[in-house]
Amino acid sequence: MSARKAFVASLLLASAVLCGVHPGNTRRSDYLSTCQAIANAISSASEVYYPLSIQYTADNAHWAASSSAASACSVEPGTPADVGKIIKGGGHASNPGFSSTAGVQIAMTRFSTVTNNAASKTVDVGAGLIWDDVYKALDGSGVNIVGGRVPGVGVAGFTLGGGYSWKSNQYGLTIDNIVAYELVLPSGTVTTVTEANTDLWFALRGIVTKFTLKSYPQTEVWGGAIIYSGLNADQVNAATAKFSAQVTDKKAGILPTNDVELAAVLVVVLVFYDGPTPPAGIFDDLLAIPPVSNSAKTQSFYSFLTSLPSTNPLAGPRALFSSVSVLQYTESLLKVIYNETLFWAAWLTLLDTSPFVSYDVEPFNPAFLSYGSGSAYPASRAQPLLPTNLYFSWTLPELDQQIHDALVQSTNTIRAAAVAEGQDVAGATIYVNYALYDTPLEGIYGGNVARLQAIRKSVDPNGVMGLAGGFKF
Repeated sequence: MSARKAFVASLLLASAVLCGVHPGNTRRSDYLSTCQAIANAISSASEVYYPLSIQYTADNAHWAASSSAASACSVEPGTPADVGKIIKGGGHASNPGFSSTAGVQIAMTRFSTVTNNAASKTVDVGAGLIWDDVYKALDGSGVNIVGGRVPGVGVAGFTLGGGYSWKSNQYGLTIDNIVAYELVLPSGTVTTVTEANTDLWFALRGIVTKFTLKSYPQTEVWGGAIIYSGLNADQVNAATAKFSAQVTDKKAGILPTNDVELAAVLVVVLVFYDGPTPPAGIFDDLLAIPPVSNSAKTQSFYSFLTSLPSTNPLAGPRALFSSVSVLQYTESLLKVIYNETLFWAAWLTLLDTSPFVSYDVEPFNPAFLSYGSGSAYPASRAQPLLPTNLYFSWTLPELDQQIHDALVQSTNTIRAAAVAEGQDVAGATIYVNYALYDTPLEGIYGGNVARLQAIRKSVDPNGVMGLAGGFKF
């Protein structure tokens, strides 16, 4: 994921229509009536807000215009009992209707505590936080948790989608490090879900008010952003391919991105080592390439995270993500990805006034999926798929369908190149937090879809969660 955009915390069950009121067939007066009903039902710990209020504006804030909507009202629940049916987390979903609504927007802003439980080696995290807040709260404590990689990422959608972290090589996905969820069922009942609750543990996607995660010792780290001119792309690709194939130190990680903005081509590589000083040889090839700038240094984890470039430099314009999974980043495949960046950036520049195009490469240690089990995502842990993220940003609404089609075409091109190299990814599933809004469920959850549908029918027989944003079961 690009260091210069929202990490997609695609908050798939993040936004909101309550009491059977659905945006597709409802009048504004019905929404307002529902707002009033909510105001009458909630406790004094919660509040309903309307347009023109500061709180309403903050609750509806969203980084991409194409996936934003002006709700009839917003509500900030202050207790699990007041949560209602569905939630809004960090607001970073790029898909239309996934984390915004014309109905009732429910923001988890008040679920904002971080509690370090030293005795149990766990941390409780409120669902309304972004990872920056979590790392700040833990800064100096000597412990950390497995969470987001760049600034601005919402805790809720990131975690429930799986969660690729700087610590995934050592400890797995964020979802693999959950100890318990505080959950509001579609019936309104508040419960705690652990691994003993096999079906909910497997299928859980939303209405979480608190996450309890394993904690691990944290020292200072080494890392930052190294920015190169596009003229050095071949050298960066060679270094990335070598790192992907040869580096076995699980404390080391990189996240290279090809970015084109205002016709300027840059290759940004985020580098990370989970210790004060990386051993010699791990990053030597990257450090030998002349950079435009290099911020890598020894610092606290929180300082490292907040030093990275802004996740969404073009916050406000329209945006979409897409993804393709591969097994390995070879030099030839990285060349294809770079050429796709240049091709589609040039195409979009001819059509739009201020486009931004980013292709993000995400190598991990081959064993990074061996730390967890019993979750719907990933569809299979036998094949350690590497998520590649595509991100296009633009201004003109009339380009929406063309952008969607371009992303589909580009992912097909990259996948075909990987298959031509002998990679068995023709039918590979993709990361839910990067998936386009019309991705088939099987394209994300594979053979787990039937079980997920059965669990949904059992836990939510009235289809309450079908009123929320996100992929529908």
